[in-house]
Amino acid sequence: MRYTEGFWVTSERASIHYASDAYFIEEIENGMRVVAPVKKITSRGDTLNLPVITIDFTVAGKNVISVRSWHYEAYDSREARYSLNINPVEYSVRIDDDKAVLTTGDVSVVVDRKDFSYSFMSGGEVITRCGFRNLSYIMMDRKRGSMLPGDEYMREEGNNHMVTELSIRPGECIYGFGERFTPFVKNGQTVETWNEDGGTASQIAYKSIPFYVSNKGYGIFVDHTDNVEFEVGSEKVEFVGISVPGEELRYYFIYGPKPADIMTEYTQLTGRPALPPAWSFGLWLSTSFTTNYNEETTSSFIQGMSDRDIPLSVFHFDCFWMKEFHWCDFEWDERVFPDVEGMLKRYHDKGLKICCWINPYIAQGNRTFREGVEGGYFLMRADGKGVKQVDAWQCGMAIVDFTNPAAVKWYTDKIRGLLAKGVDCVKTDFAERIPVDVVYHNGADPHSMHNYYTFLYNQAVFNTIKEVKGEGEAVLFARSATAGGQQFPVHWGGDCSASYASMAETLRGGLSFAMSGFSFWSHDISGFEYTASPDLYKRWAAFGLMSTHSRLHGSGSYRVPWLFDDESNDVVRFFTKLKCTLMPYLYSMSVKAHNTGVPVMRPMVFEYMDDPACSYLDMQYMLGEALLVAPVFNEKGVSDYYIPEGTWTHLLTDDKREGGRFYRDTYDYFSMPLYVRPNTLLVRGNTDNRPDYDYTKDIKVHIYELEDGAAASCDLVNVKGESANRISAVRTGNVIKVTTDKEIQGVEYVLHMSEPDVKVEM
Repeated sequence: MRYTEGFWVTSERASIHYASDAYFIEEIENGMRVVAPVKKITSRGDTLNLPVITIDFTVAGKNVISVRSWHYEAYDSREARYSLNINPVEYSVRIDDDKAVLTTGDVSVVVDRKDFSYSFMSGGEVITRCGFRNLSYIMMDRKRGSMLPGDEYMREEGNNHMVTELSIRPGECIYGFGERFTPFVKNGQTVETWNEDGGTASQIAYKSIPFYVSNKGYGIFVDHTDNVEFEVGSEKVEFVGISVPGEELRYYFIYGPKPADIMTEYTQLTGRPALPPAWSFGLWLSTSFTTNYNEETTSSFIQGMSDRDIPLSVFHFDCFWMKEFHWCDFEWDERVFPDVEGMLKRYHDKGLKICCWINPYIAQGNRTFREGVEGGYFLMRADGKGVKQVDAWQCGMAIVDFTNPAAVKWYTDKIRGLLAKGVDCVKTDFAERIPVDVVYHNGADPHSMHNYYTFLYNQAVFNTIKEVKGEGEAVLFARSATAGGQQFPVHWGGDCSASYASMAETLRGGLSFAMSGFSFWSHDISGFEYTASPDLYKRWAAFGLMSTHSRLHGSGSYRVPWLFDDESNDVVRFFTKLKCTLMPYLYSMSVKAHNTGVPVMRPMVFEYMDDPACSYLDMQYMLGEALLVAPVFNEKGVSDYYIPEGTWTHLLTDDKREGGRFYRDTYDYFSMPLYVRPNTLLVRGNTDNRPDYDYTKDIKVHIYELEDGAAASCDLVNVKGESANRISAVRTGNVIKVTTDKEIQGVEYVLHMSEPDVKVEM
């Protein structure tokens, strides 16, 4: 929300109180407290009839400082709260006449007592600061009070907000805020973190995360589940403005300085991602949404993939596995699937896993709906007139109240019933259309529950699958998310369209999502809406199969490749098999994501923050730490891409590219810019027809451009994600000495070196 009209003029709607004096500072548990009146105090009389803003700075983790600014101390917002993991660490506080300093690790917050401001600093350098007219309590559309008797007596009514502004340095770029499809660099944008079902072609997001990362080495996580509004160099071009409704504003400053360090601390605070099962990295095929299908249809798709030697890992039944007007009653439509358990067993016998679509909305007119009403399992109307029902999506649908433990058990028992029939995983769709004129079982503020609802929904379903299937076997295909939702992978990119523009916006969303703490992500190959041309289908297939998770899914038409053209079969087969052979590498990156929060799919700036050419790149990415991927976004097959410093090697052709410059090349459908970073050990497996196999034997270790005097290493994990071995290599002159922690059965070392006389010794 904007409170000013230009730099000098305040909106006539706004009554603004700026923190203006660090009048009183004291040490508190884990930090220090600053009492900041909204005017400079020059005499005792100045302390009367005056609001103050109190600021608590406390230590929350390694290089993490929590900031809480508040106006009224006893205000109870009833807001839903994120469950955070505070990690107490050593710190120091020093309070002098001119300044106060809280230090932990490599970062300090310094409060200037003479000219009110506070600055986050490291190594003597200011990272970002909040100063003159940057911290305020604001009443919008205030209704004036009176000292005379009447309704206005001592009234203080308005749409109250707390606002903080943090400075942006020249050359500083801001990223993140969730899966956002607007330009990757968020400078100049207004961002509202309010989940809605808006597709991929607008500023609206399915996954809004009040967290951003700067290329100057820090991140800001705003600890509010309600709508957080960010003015990113937009209202005031030198600042990121942060606004929340109510009487307090909480955020965490997270210093890196590397993006990986920021992400590790952020996910320590909000939760690390679970490790998806290895089989989930294979190709998923869907019935699509509004298509007609029965067991004969689905079986023909599965057999068609097998006949064409296209490895298939998961088959997904979208909405119409249930009867129309019955979503989501969890009852299979016996008209088209008369033998569900037998059908799913037959598919399991073919080596497939099964996924089913669900949502948290229950249409009226069926047994499941009546159970929910009788049990009190739904959100209730704010006016007290029964269950909240809407006709948005399903007729008269009600919404499950996941703050009610009895409702959670009832709903998850439905999930257990699905799993008992042979379903392996679940697509948790929707959870963005959550009204605010409702009452929750736990009394939570409904505005703060709008986004937080998806966390409770996905948590309930994910944990149920984990309980039934076992640790390491749980996986979702989720559309909506909020902070902390990375704990319940995988997420997909929502309703994109069959166009190159939509393919590009989908990638932008994925890059922003990766900069928001999420490690595993997918998208609808060739677009959800409309039907792609064969050209677009093949280009998007290459992109989709070089993502962590890969799904063929659409709206009104099937997405099996032979319906596009014969070459589409070959392209999907080629990249699916390629991905299977890369699983030892991809799964080791996934284990790293699980342990550290560092995402598998990474924007270029994540790996190359100090390379100014990477700051704005949003049409290429790193898949793990070693693979550069640049999908083709046009019918001509032309790709413009950037290679960072060093000698990079094309994964498929062994062609070399010297880094530090841009390239323009033309590619057929079986290739794209897919380069391996120098000084890399890249392990490829011995299997190309499934993603889950033994990654620890019969492998090829590819050694790419190991420089003289350089060392490289890689971890081998097994199919359960357990550490199994470590391979290390050191080059001295023309000899590369390779060592392993354990002997490897059937290993082969393959050199990709510019110098022809380099050799490997064990």
